[in-house]
Amino acid sequence: MGRGRWLDGEFAFVSPEKADSLSANLARPGDILFTQRGTLGQVALVPDKGFDRYLISQSQMKLTVDPAKACAHFLYYVFTSAEQQAYIRQNAIQTGVPHTNLGILRGTPIVLPSLRSQKSIAHLLGTLDDKIELNRRMNETLEAMARALFKSWFVDFDPVRANAQRRQPTGMDAETAKLFPSEFVKSELGEIPKGWRSVPLSEAAELNPLRRIEKGAPAPYVEMSSLPTTGHRPSAWPLRQAGSGARFQNGDTLLARITPCLENGKTGYVDFLDNGVVAWGSTEYMVVRPRAPLPPEWGYLLARDNVFREFAAQKMEGTTGRQRVSADSLGRYVVALPCSAVGERFGQLVAVFFRKTGANHDENATLAGLRDALLPRLLSGELSVKTAAQAVEAIA
Repeated sequence: MGRGRWLDGEFAFVSPEKADSLSANLARPGDILFTQRGTLGQVALVPDKGFDRYLISQSQMKLTVDPAKACAHFLYYVFTSAEQQAYIRQNAIQTGVPHTNLGILRGTPIVLPSLRSQKSIAHLLGTLDDKIELNRRMNETLEAMARALFKSWFVDFDPVRANAQRRQPTGMDAETAKLFPSEFVKSELGEIPKGWRSVPLSEAAELNPLRRIEKGAPAPYVEMSSLPTTGHRPSAWPLRQAGSGARFQNGDTLLARITPCLENGKTGYVDFLDNGVVAWGSTEYMVVRPRAPLPPEWGYLLARDNVFREFAAQKMEGTTGRQRVSADSLGRYVVALPCSAVGERFGQLVAVFFRKTGANHDENATLAGLRDALLPRLLSGELSVKTAAQAVEAIA
């Protein structure tokens, strides 16, 4: 939950017999799911992905909608509105971990317009969410392409192997292929391209580089909860008076260094600040800034590499539940440092991916802002669907 209208991500599977024994926890396509404890306020629709039933956890609740009375998509938007989100928080049971229950859900007051109006509102807002989802999936594809290029060049050394076999590297033009050697040499890292060097990360990049913000001055702030587990853009960076914590600017990578955030993949790339602006954030993530000839994006792609993340996780120290990796430990990770020409060419190629994903993030922020502005006015009847549709056509 938490990635848009639909349940998403990797699904686990149980046998039909097991599902039958847990019939009270079964949901079907079109049902609405709610978080019962933990991150209260999360709402999602059960997708139709070829399965007729889904098993939900003990921390979730489901709502099955009577299609003769209400539109499930409309109710999804009702429960994501600021008014209903406030109702969920205000009526939560505060004993122990804040939680809610089916009784509270059943008693939630809602206003239902005609079924036709519900479907019109849901369709209009869904148009915006469809575009947001398209951009999100496009960004997943673009990042996958950038990560594949990183692995091919800096981990598997595919262009060097192709040159050694006197064949054109797959998907690479002849001029770029000439930048790579055709043989390997032995190094601390194992075999690396001739002319490259195996160096510790501390030599290839600055870890927690010095950045200055006057204490107490307002500056963009990125908290750990805003750092994404997939994709590179944090969810928010509000202005806060600067205190102790990490300092960073455009081109830096933010890597969570504490458990379980590191294992969960919390990582970000900074491309959302104005030029020259220094931002700040949690003391529990590390800032990585590649040195020339490596481009800034290399730091983010390294931080997303599975081998690197496993190394970082193995170097964590401290008491159970509060383990963290130090900059000194991370700085000892060995990488293959290319010649300047390869580093510069890699930067030119991946910058295209990152510019496009950044533009998609910006567009999604605009679309989400419009959706959130229209939602309460449509639900209250203050704004007609026809008038709102004109605003959507102008921007979507």
